[in-house]
Amino acid sequence: MNEYVVLHGVGDLRIEKQPVPDVEPHEVLLKMSKVGLCGSDLSNIYKGYSGDHKVTFPLAIGHEASGVVTKCGSTVKHLQPGDRVAIEPGGPCRICDLCTSGKYNICQAACFHGKPSTGPACLAKYFKHQADLCFKLPDDVSQEEGAIIEPLAVGIHACRRANVTLGSSVLICGAGPIGLVNLLSAKAMGATNILVTDIRESRLEIAKSMGAKHIMIVKEEDPQILAKKVEEIMGCMPESTLECTGVESSISTAIYATRSGGVIILVGIGGSKVTLPIVNAAVREVDIRGVYRYTNCYPTAIDMISNGLIDVKPLVTHRFRFDEYNKAFETFRDGADGAIKCIISCE
Repeated sequence: MNEYVVLHGVGDLRIEKQPVPDVEPHEVLLKMSKVGLCGSDLSNIYKGYSGDHKVTFPLAIGHEASGVVTKCGSTVKHLQPGDRVAIEPGGPCRICDLCTSGKYNICQAACFHGKPSTGPACLAKYFKHQADLCFKLPDDVSQEEGAIIEPLAVGIHACRRANVTLGSSVLICGAGPIGLVNLLSAKAMGATNILVTDIRESRLEIAKSMGAKHIMIVKEEDPQILAKKVEEIMGCMPESTLECTGVESSISTAIYATRSGGVIILVGIGGSKVTLPIVNAAVREVDIRGVYRYTNCYPTAIDMISNGLIDVKPLVTHRFRFDEYNKAFETFRDGADGAIKCIISCE
């Protein structure tokens, strides 16, 4: 029997069982290895929504994952049983204008988390998935690193949309897991003058150890004052800002801090509505762009880790067994013992 974790209501996680699924011709069956916990998981589990997406219960949980191929559908040629893979979650329709133009991440038919109609999500013993969304891991990339390919892909996609390149000056708001993968991505893409902000000193020290040139503690101050501090610390107004908190005041700081003609990427997801100094951005031609997941970023993320351009191992601070899923989510939610990235082993 297959076991998988399902959210039945706010704070109500349970293990459910069903027969191990068979595969369609284009699918593979995976024995799950490692699953990372994400901030969107926390919002769904403890609030019942993430951004402006309200959860429809029941909802299967888990999307940052790696596994081992145990069975291949009849048309699958690039994988075979025993291959270790990173899993790109979701399932675009592949035929709409967005999909055919390469923007499959915002396909309206895409399903990210598991629903009753689609079965288990990645926090499971077994999981079947479209084979072309499973990426073989080289020998020098571990299963744990494979699970972090998903959030790293978010950072790569965000930095691409922010036009980060050699010598870029970048402000990163938030030193949580997503802020840190954006830091790693920005550095790997050539950014040299990087400032990371956060409300926690401990997380800023981690950002510093992972390559941030500058760090800045954020207190309850006027966003314009904070923007001035950013300029003083960096010696310039940043060309690109990666806003990874979703907090209204932080987004406002990002607008005031970013240089005229620059770009702000809204990576973090907060409330569904915020009040912002939008005219300030408009008259200075500061572009504000959103990101949702990633497009065609997994091969790049895997290569960056395999070739030593990015080291994601320091992100993992806590590890749990499959039956400790409640403890894992509570630890991640509370930030207990300096938790940054929590990993559940399904093996």
